[in-house]
Amino acid sequence: MKNAAELSGHLPATAPVAGAAASDLSTRDRVTQLLLERGATTAAQLGSALGLSPAAIRRHLDAMLADGDVIAREQTVRGSRGRGRPAKVFLLTDAARVRCGTHHYDNIATAALRWIAGNGGPEAVDAFAADQVAALEDRCRAAMEDAGDDPLARAEALAEALTAEGYAANASTIASGGQLCQHHCPVAHVAAEFPQLCEAETAVISRLVGTHVQRLATIAHGDGVCTTHIPTQPRAQSGNTVTTVRTDK
Repeated sequence: MKNAAELSGHLPATAPVAGAAASDLSTRDRVTQLLLERGATTAAQLGSALGLSPAAIRRHLDAMLADGDVIAREQTVRGSRGRGRPAKVFLLTDAARVRCGTHHYDNIATAALRWIAGNGGPEAVDAFAADQVAALEDRCRAAMEDAGDDPLARAEALAEALTAEGYAANASTIASGGQLCQHHCPVAHVAAEFPQLCEAETAVISRLVGTHVQRLATIAHGDGVCTTHIPTQPRAQSGNTVTTVRTDK
């Protein structure tokens, strides 16, 4: 198991860097807003609208491409086309649009679970939560097939699998065993009202590492990180694992 890296040190004395970074962020926000309003737009059109040189707008677009906020494709030209390749147009990715608040998936998901709870009761919500994590469990189990039986080694393999799924996870060794941390939760807002989602995910972690686990913190509960304690004990037999989820609010 690898310990989580800790970074420390002093900020550089050159304060203008922070100002430049803030300015870059502000410009990127303006680029994002324009793409949101206009859809597919060329770099020249963006630069003209924002009063930026071609080199400056290209720098921002390159950074947004690298971060997965925009995609580029050839501009569609109707009718006859002149010489040379068509200009590239830039569009926001789905992930960037979600961050802009143009979709309300959390509200829809919460409303759906309220309907399930109202019409099917708590058992229906439990069944829905278990079904939602079943595919994730299968994918992670396949990714962990060479991890062996040691729970801590399996926790590290699980962290890598969860990171590939977008959970930004890491595993570390602590005095009482191991610790699995997830720095992103795709259902945090929904799970704040329906902790069954957290409980189902905790049960998956327990089955995959092969031992009792205890959730110490969750993003849905208001903590900064989802933290799961993994004690050092033998791999459970016959899949009979026990999970504990913090539910106090």
